Amino acid sequence: MSPVPSQQILDRFHHAVARVDALIERDNTPHGKTPAEIRQRAAMRLDRMRRFLASLGDPHLRFPVIHVTGTSGKGSTSTAIARILEAAGLRVGLHTSPYLQTPTEKLQLDGRLIAPGAFADLVDRTLASHDRWVASGNDVLTYGEIWVAMVCLAFADLPVDVAVIEVGAGGRFDLTNVVQPVVSVITSVGIDHVLTLGHTIAEIAWHKAGIIKPGAAAVTGVTDPVALLAITEEATAADVPLVRVIEGETYRRSGHDAEATRWLDLTPGGIAGELPAAPGGYQAGNAAIAVAAVRAFAERRRISVAPESIIAGLAATRIPGRYERIRTPGDPVVILDGAHNPQKVAALMADLGPSSRAAGERMIVVLGSLEAKQIDEMAGLIAPWADTVVLTSPQVLAKIGAETAALGAAMERAGFDRRVISSAEPSRAIDEAIRIAHNRPGAFVLVTGSLYLIGNVRGRWYADDAITLGQSPWPAGTI
Repeated sequence: MSPVPSQQILDRFHHAVARVDALIERDNTPHGKTPAEIRQRAAMRLDRMRRFLASLGDPHLRFPVIHVTGTSGKGSTSTAIARILEAAGLRVGLHTSPYLQTPTEKLQLDGRLIAPGAFADLVDRTLASHDRWVASGNDVLTYGEIWVAMVCLAFADLPVDVAVIEVGAGGRFDLTNVVQPVVSVITSVGIDHVLTLGHTIAEIAWHKAGIIKPGAAAVTGVTDPVALLAITEEATAADVPLVRVIEGETYRRSGHDAEATRWLDLTPGGIAGELPAAPGGYQAGNAAIAVAAVRAFAERRRISVAPESIIAGLAATRIPGRYERIRTPGDPVVILDGAHNPQKVAALMADLGPSSRAAGERMIVVLGSLEAKQIDEMAGLIAPWADTVVLTSPQVLAKIGAETAALGAAMERAGFDRRVISSAEPSRAIDEAIRIAHNRPGAFVLVTGSLYLIGNVRGRWYADDAITLGQSPWPAGTI
């Protein structure tokens, strides 16, 4: 009996994914390199990215771009921008990174994940161009470079009216920084990716400010004086206006619960009444930044985006793996949140900790992190609120998860004196946490510490292949 068509499509899709994954650098963390060596390597890759795109006819220059970076909030902000512009009737491309369960999450067209067959076609086309590139004497490209090329080809082919492109890490030397944006957005600056971006706020802000370009408006939610100085200097040098989004001045949170966040637009002539945002109190700031970016884009492109489109787009913004609440009959509530740095964990605990304690709830935390993350600070933020911690290790190709023993030591240094369990396999860690929660009245499970960890476990509720085929819920659907 021959395979059903969906299985044939999946087989072709998985083959395409394997071909692209084969380009992942197995040792891409620059341990032992000086900052100058790291920067030289990054600049070389960015130059190579430009040259490969030139060989494809510069697809990245054939559509307007809103470019988004930030230590925290860039994925949520990018998604909110895209949803608003879609509600306004524009054809929108959205690129976010990394993905949770299926690579097609990174390439959304017209509000939907690219279809698996179309993705396979795109891989075939891009890698055929890559073969010709290498045959002409050029270097083999990396996974990230091929992905940027695929995104740009897809958006140019539609064509999209606008592409919202999220930076991978940093900004100045990120592979997406080949674009010429209409609006550059910097959501926040905090300590993260220290091996490549530096150990200080000033160094990291310099990297993120590098997406500001002449001719493009700049929008930021950054308030830290040191980080803001670097951003302001970059905007001044590029001779572009800098729009600042400031809590208490341009927006104010008015409330939030498990289902949504509410906020007020305080800008002159702003939208009256409460506006929606995704669940999580911190999402009010992301939504306000998204609205500011849309307004800057509309002004630059001389188009109109109605308040109704802004409200509808914000209401439709849901981001899997970010404060995602899952309810299964007979099981405790499970919250999936890929907070993977101290800034994100602090925002998550500010939301969940006091409210759960006041409600008499017990927080069973499944914690896993990549080796390079700031596990001591993250442990210190989680320790006051957790009832039990189940330690695990994210499973991801070519990246190293922190060992459970290292996480345990961090929890001990944080003064956590309650129950700690280790289970290296993420799926078993979830099983254990749910079992514990069943025996604790009012308990819920929080999975956090890494987006990759969320991707490891989310398939328990939403199967990876079903999402790829559009047969399982995903906020944007599939085409």
